[in-house]
Amino acid sequence: MQEFFSALFNLNFPFLRNALLAGLLSSVLFGVLGSVVVVRRISSLAGAVSHAVLGGIGMALYLSATVIPGFPPIAGALIFAVIAALVIGLVSLKAKQREDTVINAIWVIGMSLGLLFMAKTPGYADPSTWLFGNILLISTTDLIMMAVLGVIVLVLAVRFYAQIEASSFDAEFAGTRGVPVNKIFILILVLTAVAIVLLQTSVGIVMVIAMLTLPAGCAAVFSRNLAAMMISSCVFAAFFSVCGLVSGWIFDLPVGAMTVIIAGIVFLGFSVFRAVKRIT
Repeated sequence: MQEFFSALFNLNFPFLRNALLAGLLSSVLFGVLGSVVVVRRISSLAGAVSHAVLGGIGMALYLSATVIPGFPPIAGALIFAVIAALVIGLVSLKAKQREDTVINAIWVIGMSLGLLFMAKTPGYADPSTWLFGNILLISTTDLIMMAVLGVIVLVLAVRFYAQIEASSFDAEFAGTRGVPVNKIFILILVLTAVAIVLLQTSVGIVMVIAMLTLPAGCAAVFSRNLAAMMISSCVFAAFFSVCGLVSGWIFDLPVGAMTVIIAGIVFLGFSVFRAVKRIT
């Protein structure tokens, strides 16, 4: 532990401080958006969006190497993520019976397109970098974008909290009271898609869905309302991120994987505790 803190304050290791800041900033997005994702039970939708992002990244890498030099991967990821979120959202609202099929289609097509683009990209493009991420590669620009999106999400959550809570727990009743349930649903999906793109560099595409659900799942054990769940989920996400960073640094293991493993162990522990409590 002392070795970690010595490196943290060492001027020669700015990437470690960036990683710590990224973990704390991402906890806001994981906590607030993750709580809504869990309450609305749309984790499968978020999962499809997160995996479709690989298609945009592969496309951007291919275009950057062949047609449009310097085309940033994050731009391609954003394009694919937002399109996937809009398609899934509209299908979910208009054709509920086809929702699972569309989700699975976007999930596998997005990933397959990404792999095909990467296979045709001159040079070597390793998909594992994007699938599993590396929080130690976070740049100052990434931190700024996370901070901006975090502020936007917090402002929207506070400003429209009543509408978000009502539509999350009882969408039909909220709709009868004039709450724009469909617009809120689409907005949540789009914000989640943008957050997924920004967060995939820290924990990776495969693992981002875990951090959108596990902290919120832990927070649900103690929370009585959505606001408390959001706050608790942010705390849990920050705790998991810091623990993952420290343990990954000390044991020389992938930080993203360690973060998710720690979150998974805590979540399973809470689940067992709740199950035993109900029995007794």
